[in-house]
Amino acid sequence: MYRYDFAIIRYIYTMKGNLHYPFEISYKILEAGEKQQRQTNNFFELVYILEGNGRQTINQHAFDYAAGHLLLITPQDGSAFQVSTPTHMLLIGFDDIYIRSAAFSGNEREREAWIKRLEFILQHANHEPGCILTDQPHKMLAKAMVETLVAEYAHCDLYSKELINQMVNSLIILVARAIAKRLPDKFTPVADKKTLDIFQYIHEHIYEPEQLKVSAICRYFNISPNYLGKFFKRQADETLQQYIQHYKIKMVETRLLHSDMRINEIVAELNFTDESHLNRLFKKYKGMSASQYRKTMWNADISGGAKKDTGR
Repeated sequence: MYRYDFAIIRYIYTMKGNLHYPFEISYKILEAGEKQQRQTNNFFELVYILEGNGRQTINQHAFDYAAGHLLLITPQDGSAFQVSTPTHMLLIGFDDIYIRSAAFSGNEREREAWIKRLEFILQHANHEPGCILTDQPHKMLAKAMVETLVAEYAHCDLYSKELINQMVNSLIILVARAIAKRLPDKFTPVADKKTLDIFQYIHEHIYEPEQLKVSAICRYFNISPNYLGKFFKRQADETLQQYIQHYKIKMVETRLLHSDMRINEIVAELNFTDESHLNRLFKKYKGMSASQYRKTMWNADISGGAKKDTGR
């Protein structure tokens, strides 16, 4: 098993409340029982869990973390860690200045388009806790990048600075790809502000059924039900209720794959009527019940030689 040289990592930059460089890297050890809180800041933060496990909370939503998880905390997020076993984490903080100054390839027009897309994707993350990467190949790729980053700090060889910059860029792009896969197909950087605000409103109130009613959304945005209906058909190619259901199913899938939450706990958290309601809806989108899906993926992991990542 790869072991990180923690004596070397202590030389990595220490982050303050605000960034003094376009990106900064720090290393932290949290002891069992310790609580670590972060108020909203002016930068993004990637947190890679090297060792340990516990519970992460973002905006009052909690999820288990474990070694190998890559977490994203956006500037708007209040975050906290409740530590179960001693936790070693590598933190990478970066801001909009870094995104715009990073050496992404392509001509000027392509680069500008990519920067806008990247800023858009990161700003519209779902503001929830948990590993941002949902499949094993991406987790293995992130692990390799972090190991390379740490090794370059340890050896300070020729072009180490350039390699470190590339590793940070690559991690950010990997996170952006994971987030982009969860966004609606037509949810793009060229959408107007109201479009972004409506989708963001739904994501933020997904746990509050009363706030997701047509009347509540129309009242909040001062729009008519007819406009809202046409808006969703145009932007998401589905109705409001279909979009909400689809988004909830993605959240259910994440919990089935990356937590040990029981089905009835997921039902209560996401306000399904009962387990039958959740299973019926889940089967509509995934072709099998929630419990069957978890069992199938568990067996696939075992047969593939991969250890199931429950977050504990």
